[in-house]
Amino acid sequence: MASLISIRGLRKTYRMGDEDVHALDGVDLDFEKGEFVAILGPSGSGKSTLMHILGFMDRPSAGSILFEGHEVAALDPDRRAWYRSNRVGFVFQAFNLLPRLTVLENVALPLIYREDSDPARNAEAARAALERVGMGHRLDHRPGQLSGGERQRVAVARAIVGRPAIIFADEPTGNLDVRNVDRVLDLLGSLISEGITVVLVTHDLSVAERAHRVIAMRAGRVQEDRRR
Repeated sequence: MASLISIRGLRKTYRMGDEDVHALDGVDLDFEKGEFVAILGPSGSGKSTLMHILGFMDRPSAGSILFEGHEVAALDPDRRAWYRSNRVGFVFQAFNLLPRLTVLENVALPLIYREDSDPARNAEAARAALERVGMGHRLDHRPGQLSGGERQRVAVARAIVGRPAIIFADEPTGNLDVRNVDRVLDLLGSLISEGITVVLVTHDLSVAERAHRVIAMRAGRVQEDRRR
């Protein structure tokens, strides 16, 4: 059975003054459907660059990326936007919720960019996603009326509303207290039962150990890839 994502020889080089900086320096990895994976590493290790490339927010300098069997490393901006809207979800440390929109409107927002977007269906899908994360009672609230843990659960609902194949969570617990850290990590881990692959990007070993597989990166390379 083919991997959800298979990457070979992935490189990303930035020009900094007179020097080339190798953010990714020949990465080979496979991600399977329904995996809970943590990518662990310090600042500058390449973990965020890898997430941005696999999440169709950036392109590699070299290498191959097969996503659901299709080569996607050199897609044009329109096709990358399609993948972001239809196959990928994101959760960020700072939540990235729009303060003027209600919780329901924030969660429905990714759906308006789809070709088959319909306001009534979008609202129903957003309501179902919020029920899934235990936030169905906050539909008409705005982000400023919620706690940090509640805002992150709304962000998870926004990530899953489009039924993505994979969710990238970038330091999703960085702004949360201990109780809400556990709740959000439990929520992310539960998504794999639905066949969603979850990739958690973190510098915190204790957070990474909640995943079923830990990939440690340093200086743009994979140092360790172990399953728990």
